[in-house]
Amino acid sequence: MSEAAFDVAIVGYGPAGQVAAGLLGQRGLRVYVCERLTDVYQIPRAIALDHEIMRVFQQLGVAEAVQPFCEPFTNSEYFGVDGQLIRRMTMIDPPYPQGYTPSMVFTQPAVERTLRARVARMPNVEVDLGVEMLRIDPDANGVSLSIDSPGKGTKTVRARYAIACDGGSSTVRTQLDMPLEDLDFDEPWLVVDVLVNERGLAKLPPVSVQYCEPERPCTIVIGPKNHRRWEISLKPGEDPREVEKAEETWKLLARWLTPEDGQLWRQASYRFHALVAAEWRRGRVFLAGDAAHMQPPFLGQGMCQGVRDVANLTWKLGAVLAGEVHGAAADALLDSYGTERKAHVRELTSRIKGIGAVICERDAGKARERDARMLAECGGQVRDTPRQDVLPRLEDGLLSKQAHAARGTLFPQPWLHTRTGKQRMDSAFGHGWRLVLADAATYRGPTNAPPGLEIVDLASTPEVEGVTANWFKRNECGAALVRPDNYVFGVAADARAAADLIEEAAATLGVALACPA
Repeated sequence: MSEAAFDVAIVGYGPAGQVAAGLLGQRGLRVYVCERLTDVYQIPRAIALDHEIMRVFQQLGVAEAVQPFCEPFTNSEYFGVDGQLIRRMTMIDPPYPQGYTPSMVFTQPAVERTLRARVARMPNVEVDLGVEMLRIDPDANGVSLSIDSPGKGTKTVRARYAIACDGGSSTVRTQLDMPLEDLDFDEPWLVVDVLVNERGLAKLPPVSVQYCEPERPCTIVIGPKNHRRWEISLKPGEDPREVEKAEETWKLLARWLTPEDGQLWRQASYRFHALVAAEWRRGRVFLAGDAAHMQPPFLGQGMCQGVRDVANLTWKLGAVLAGEVHGAAADALLDSYGTERKAHVRELTSRIKGIGAVICERDAGKARERDARMLAECGGQVRDTPRQDVLPRLEDGLLSKQAHAARGTLFPQPWLHTRTGKQRMDSAFGHGWRLVLADAATYRGPTNAPPGLEIVDLASTPEVEGVTANWFKRNECGAALVRPDNYVFGVAADARAAADLIEEAAATLGVALACPA
């Protein structure tokens, strides 16, 4: 048995584990990762990501590297009982607020390989593949992991904290008896991925489609290149294992394609659930990704939620491990992770379930009533509904006590005119705490500030497209204090009033550091 000391141990090396390892590794922390599989899962499971996730990829330095494996998400059109259009979900118009296409489809194995390659260049991150975590033992000072390496025996890995990114059947969550709360969604579906040839592509709709048909609700998602995904609701009595067989799957696809039109890439039956962990932290152990929540797939938010989890958690862990936050304030900061993410997941899941209820109504009469109601609400003319409008803000946690509509929202990332040319804001000013000011002429720094606070003065570093100016105008403010995960701590009327906001954040974090002038 051998002993190793790390700052953070990560159990599971899917997308959430990869991003967590990268973000922590960038901070210079010693990170250990264990994963049962020896390579990325070769079949795509997630298919959608959004601009918030691309902004995290930018922070990791892989945004450009993953672009070849991504494409803009097409519109999603919803058709009712009699084939009429009842809803259209779209993207917001440019200029894009986060500096990236708001909604995208992607090829998961290729993106995961890119993330792993980035982590592999970090000498302070040790990745242990093809091993099994047998037991996790947290105590007051850290966490011990019992790791079984085939042919090498068992070793003990010691870390100050641990993050469970080990999926929906999480061994960590199970061993620590951290229950899931049921959010009342449980339905059997078949997910089919097809690589469609030119003949098949000519038969398919040019946009993603939701067939809101009582007989068999179904979704088609247009993936990158010739990848198309079907999510097909199963009827009572249908055998999930039987419909996974190629000949049975092709029968379900016969409405659109024949076996001559493409190649089956994956067919897998699932029970789509809506679940969220009752607690996200047990002492020095945190849950993230599918270990902490599962939601129906109707907005493609599963992987996005996992990345949001670790983007929220890692900067807080980093601040505590770097000694920037101490004592009770450190404990409160780490507790804010579960407070923020659990509420966000519950609210988004509720909204996703609402969309699912539109798609999945099985009673023909109620479905017709639904169609009539939705068309009446829009005056008979279906209007575009941007997907981003569905995403909630943070409501509680590490936020200003001053209520405001912008507090807890994702702050935009404008393109800026800098001395070295056109740059996105994060590239120019980093990924720590940022005070963004419409005009810093009246700014006078307070005594205390969050560690490493950067001042972004849009008067001296003007933006290219007016994204932030429009944001300030819409929210009737002139200053925003932005957290390292790009969420708004709070806003102030102008630069002069920003000092109180900064003092509040510093007091909440329990820090007493000189503020930059």
